[in-house]
This record gives sequence, structure tokens and C-alpha cells, in this order.
Amino acid sequence: MIDVPDLTLVDWSRAQFALTAIYHWLFVPLTLGLSFIVAIMETIYVKTGLEEWKRMTRFWMTLFGINFAIGVATGIILEFEFGTNWSYYSWFVGDIFGAPLAIEGILAFFLESTFVAVMFFGWNKVNKKFHLVSTWLVAVGASLSALWILVANAWMQNPVGMVFNPETARNEMVDFWAVLFNEVAVSKFLHTISSGFLLGSMFVAGISAWYLLQKREHHLATRSLLVAGVFGLLSSLLVVYTGDSSARTLARAQPVKFAAFEALYDGRSDAGLVAAGILKDSDRKIGKKVVKDFSFRIEIPGFLSFMTGGNTRAFVPGINDLILGNPEKGLLPVAEKMRRGKVAQDLLRDYKNARAGNDSVKMSTIRKVFADKQFIEEHFRYFGYASVENPEDAIPNVPLAFYSFHLMVTLGFYFILLFCLVLFLLFRGTIAKQRWFLWILLFSILLPYVAGEMGWVLAEMGRQPWIIQDLMPVSTAVSRIGSGSVITTFVLFAVLFTVLLIAEVSIMIKQIKTGPNH
Repeated sequence: MIDVPDLTLVDWSRAQFALTAIYHWLFVPLTLGLSFIVAIMETIYVKTGLEEWKRMTRFWMTLFGINFAIGVATGIILEFEFGTNWSYYSWFVGDIFGAPLAIEGILAFFLESTFVAVMFFGWNKVNKKFHLVSTWLVAVGASLSALWILVANAWMQNPVGMVFNPETARNEMVDFWAVLFNEVAVSKFLHTISSGFLLGSMFVAGISAWYLLQKREHHLATRSLLVAGVFGLLSSLLVVYTGDSSARTLARAQPVKFAAFEALYDGRSDAGLVAAGILKDSDRKIGKKVVKDFSFRIEIPGFLSFMTGGNTRAFVPGINDLILGNPEKGLLPVAEKMRRGKVAQDLLRDYKNARAGNDSVKMSTIRKVFADKQFIEEHFRYFGYASVENPEDAIPNVPLAFYSFHLMVTLGFYFILLFCLVLFLLFRGTIAKQRWFLWILLFSILLPYVAGEMGWVLAEMGRQPWIIQDLMPVSTAVSRIGSGSVITTFVLFAVLFTVLLIAEVSIMIKQIKTGPNH
């Protein structure tokens, strides 16, 4: 068995990374969304030649710039934490995780940061079309940055395109395209990007609503609401569609997570989708017979089976099936996966002993075993289970996954309704008179942030105990450093990020109150 550090170190390391990721994600989606909205507005300016659209573009571009600068700072810290707090993970993933991040830094971020200077300082210094191209390249660069980061994260959720090298005890990439077009990566990228577009649209709509409430900048506010309404409605529809695709992908790649966010313990055919509900037994253990799991629920009959299998008769495995096993459905129990994983880990230990004894024949034999497809399929794919102490440890926090998922889905449909109302009232010409609706728009700015953070809680907490699905649990990935140093940096980062957030919000509010330059 791999030596496991104390839980205090693991928990504080997880808390530090979660803190950094949560703060970072407060800035990233607004960058993704605002960059495209700004590019759309500048395109309209170049096409029409109307100075009012240039004025609008520059105003929203200023808010984009404030957010962009702080987002970069938190992102850099996040990447450094892989080396400081998660060194065993960084070693084990080899070049697979590092390659997408390197591409992001060299290609996407370089593209984004190069043309952002032209975008901000090139007005009246370069021609309109070149400036417009620069703005679009910044928007595309922001999305490409997200692409490579999400590719790296998706590999952790569904490791593909690699082989394990026992000589270095590292996973090495053998198929770049398999990593890039990993089905989890494709669905995660589309869902994440569209949610960023939605947040940017909601931000523009909310600020525009504030101007109408203040009876200021009527022309800017209504035109901005039109762009945000159309872009936001399309984005919210895409969010729902890609969310559905992501759920189908999870049912194949991470079935325990999928069962957790529906709180499905006992698998069945004709499984219904819980649209809303309150869990009754949130601490239920596997194998325990419970007649009623929910105090309240609204269920769409058969839809979960249809979503995963294409028909209502499809069997959807529950947590009990996945943990205790279901021979009829070909599902191995976790206990068997633990046994198979131990075979792989023991073989790796034998290789290390052979290398220490300079036994080249045995080393060559073991290398061939690790390269054998049957061994990979039957044993190495469960490598991480050897570090799991008991089968129940493979169950994520079900209530957290369930409520995060359903809150996120509920907000997704709320945004569709909200943007439909924006466009309806705009075309009727009465939106400025509907003060109640304008207040809803203003306060709804916060809701896409909530939905986005819930999505990441589901993605990361829902796959626990794994840092790499089935290959490495979080407990074995952490650096062997003192808990005190992690706690100290946690406090420092918490203070730093909070100050940065307060600074950004203060500067944003001041800029919004000042309004666009005349």
C-alpha cells in the first residue's frame, strides 16, 4: 500500500486549492462572456459607423479589463499549487497534465495577452478593422485558454491516451488527440464556455437595468440589453443542451458521480429523473434497506433511463450496484477493484525491487506486463483502488452532489425564462417602465456565479475520493509537507484573494457609477 499522509494535511491542502479555484472562477467566466459581447458590439460599430456603439464598446471593454487583470493573478497561483501542494500528483501524471497547461501558456494566453494591448490602447492608432480583429482574437484567446485547462481537468475525470511507465512511475501520453477529444473534455469545454457567455450576458443585462432604474444612459442601456438578451438566451439554451450532454457522458465515464447527483442508491430500469426533492436519509450507508429516500420529490418517470440509454427500459446503476457490485449487469464490486488494484501496485513494487537488485530480466518481464492491454484493462485501470481503505470510501458526498446539481439545473431554466422576458419587454418597448423586472435583473447578476460554482462543486466533489478517476485518490497525491505551512498559506491566500475581490468590486462599482466616457 502507498503511504498515506495525515488527514489534516490532506484536508488543508484540499481547502487551499478549493479556495484558490473558487476565487479564480469568480473572474474567469466574466472574462469569457464579456470578451465576446465586446467583440459583438465593436463589430456592430465597424459595420454601422455609429459612434454610440463605439462608446458602448469602450465602456464594457473597461469593465472587462478590470476583471481580466485580477483573473490572471489568481490563475497563476492556482497552477503553482500543483507543484507545491500536490507534487505526488504532478509526478504521477507526467507530461499528460503538463502538456495542455504548457500549450495554454505558450499559445492561448500569449495570443490573448498580446492583442489585449491593441484592444485597449489601439483606438485611433490602428485602423478599425485591425482593431476589431484584435478584439476578436482576445475573445478567442480567452476561450482557448479555457480549452486547454479544461482538457487537463477532463483527463483527471476520464484518463485516456496514456501508458504507465514503471521505470519512472509516471503516466506518459501516447495519443495527444485522444486526450484533446476526450468525451469528457468536449462536453466540459462546451458547457463551461457557454456558462461563461451566460454570465457575461447577465452581467451586462444587470448593469444596464441599473442605468434604467437610475434614468441614465437610456440608449446605451437598451442597446446593451438587446445584445445581452440575444446572446444570453442563445447561451442559456446552449448551457442546458451541453449540460444534458455532460450528464450522458458522466453516466459512462463516472457512474458513481452520476448516481450521486440523483441520489440513486438502487439501480433500476425505467428510472425517473428527480426534478426537485429533499433527501430524507442523507447519511445512508450502502446495503441498507430504506423504503423512502426522499421526504419530498418531483420525478419525471423514465427520463433518467431515457437520458442514459436512449429508452425508458435502460438500466441505470445505483450506488449500491456500483459499490457492492451487480453480476447480472457486469458491475464489479469495489472490493474486487481493490484486489485488482493491489495486484498492479504489488507488481510496481516488484519492479522497484528488481531495479534495486539490478535484475534486468525481471524488469523486462514486468515492463511487458504493464504494456499488455489485458493487464491494463483488468488490473491497472483500478490502480488507485489499492489505496482505498474500504468500499464505502468510494462514495462521494451524496447530499452535496444532489443539491449542487439540482440548484444548478433550476438556475439554468430560470435564465432561459429571464432572457426571454428581456427580449419580450424590449420589443414591446416597455422594459424601462417595469421597475420590478429591472430590480430582478440587477440582483440576478449573482446567480450565474452561484450556478458556476455549484457546477465545479459537483465536478470536483462528485468524483471524490479521486484526484485521477480510479488511478489516484486525493490522499496519495498530496505533497509531504507540514500542515502548518499549508494552513499559513491558506490564511494568506484567503486574505489576499478577499482584498483583490473587494478591490475589483469597488473599482467596478466606481466605473459603473461614472458611466461611459463622452
